[in-house]
Amino acid sequence: MTLMEKFSEFVDVLNGYAWGPWMLILLVGTGIYLSIRVGFIQFGRFGYAMKNTVGKMFKKVEAGEGEVTPLQAVTTALAATVGTGNIAGVTGAIIVGGPGAVFWMWVSALFGMVTKYAEVVLSIKYRERNAKGDWVGGPMYYIKNGLGKGWAWLGYVFCVLGALAAFGIGNMTQVNTIASSINNAIDQFGGNTAATTVALFGQTVPVSSIVIGVIIAIIVALVLLGGIKRIGSVTEKLVPVMAAIYIIGAFIVIFSNLNAIGPAFGMIFKGAFSADAALGGATGIAIMTTIQKGVGRGVFSNEAGLGSAPIAHAASSEKDPVKQGLYGIFEVFMDTIVICTLTSICMLICTADAQAGGLAIDWGSNAMDSTALMADSFGTVFGGKIGALIIAVGISLFALSTVLSWSLYGTRCFEFLFKGKGLRIYQLIFVVAVVIGSTLKMSLVWNIADTLNGFMALPNLVALLGLSGVVIKLTKEHFSQLKK
Repeated sequence: MTLMEKFSEFVDVLNGYAWGPWMLILLVGTGIYLSIRVGFIQFGRFGYAMKNTVGKMFKKVEAGEGEVTPLQAVTTALAATVGTGNIAGVTGAIIVGGPGAVFWMWVSALFGMVTKYAEVVLSIKYRERNAKGDWVGGPMYYIKNGLGKGWAWLGYVFCVLGALAAFGIGNMTQVNTIASSINNAIDQFGGNTAATTVALFGQTVPVSSIVIGVIIAIIVALVLLGGIKRIGSVTEKLVPVMAAIYIIGAFIVIFSNLNAIGPAFGMIFKGAFSADAALGGATGIAIMTTIQKGVGRGVFSNEAGLGSAPIAHAASSEKDPVKQGLYGIFEVFMDTIVICTLTSICMLICTADAQAGGLAIDWGSNAMDSTALMADSFGTVFGGKIGALIIAVGISLFALSTVLSWSLYGTRCFEFLFKGKGLRIYQLIFVVAVVIGSTLKMSLVWNIADTLNGFMALPNLVALLGLSGVVIKLTKEHFSQLKK
């Protein structure tokens, strides 16, 4: 057994603890508890939330020194949440957990809206200025300033996990999927990326993957050096474009297969509550696997409960915690209910289960290339070359924006830990990790990201539950003032 194989086994064991039944209960349970406490704001005030987020996104707002506009704050957070998890992650979760995983992804998102709302509210309430005059906030600050000094250690735990998680969810998984999608597109257009390889980390790696990693690393380094304002400026332009390209392409695929939409939704609801022996061999895919993959991938994608997004929102020029918190509801809705659902339906309507002659899926398998499968789904309408190109462009934009945002998250965590010292060293290591991530095996990369995500969420969830009274108080005050 090679060193890499031993490490992979170790990560699998940790992943079992990080995403066991108790973790799923804690994540969804926190969302349910907060939803009850704030009167299910994600449903009763959904129109108000959309009016004050989408309706005001492009209203011209000036940001002061050390802060960004509310639009730049939300696009920075959205850039982090709308990443490869929306395409490769969702597709992979459905393959392993079955179509029913989509239902549980929706459930986690509906309650996750309030979880993220609470995170953002607290990030504005307890933020502070750093030595450079920038607004900084997030779980480490609302733990320190909200729960009190006796809980400060929990803020440090979050930052250690957050600084490390940045290399998984916000770096290696993203770059790895970019390289996979671009290589697939190159092969579709007559190239042969497998022909030119090098031995690296005990495996054979296409030279093209290394080149892609180096190019992305250079882009990340140039943007990262500009700080929060440059990151906000880039994501403000990138997010709307990348979302539009993918959403339009997905709708074309769906409307070209209208007869398969009914069977696709049937697969989702049937698979959510029963182990189908037709999927994953004689015993079928276990319900717990379906729930775990659905909830886990939903959280990976929308990041509700992880505590990452409030780090970006803390830099907003908005002074009302509730107004900025509404963007948390919008983020989860846009990320999971809209984009992840489009990915799911695109894939399922193109399967052999939904229509004759559709794509064959090896249900329950970890071996299938989820990126290539999504490209094949788009290829059923646009043709193999154009389908691969759309997915390659979509994933590249999604993932690049995620890497940029997570470079900020990791930096803020490192800054909290070491009082602003050694930031350039951390950022340099982050840039180098971009290149390494483009060369690793996909399954190992995703497992590392899942493990770090699970452990990172724990300190944040403790803080959300402990400070839930503050969220309720601020929410009641806001809507009481609105009535007056």
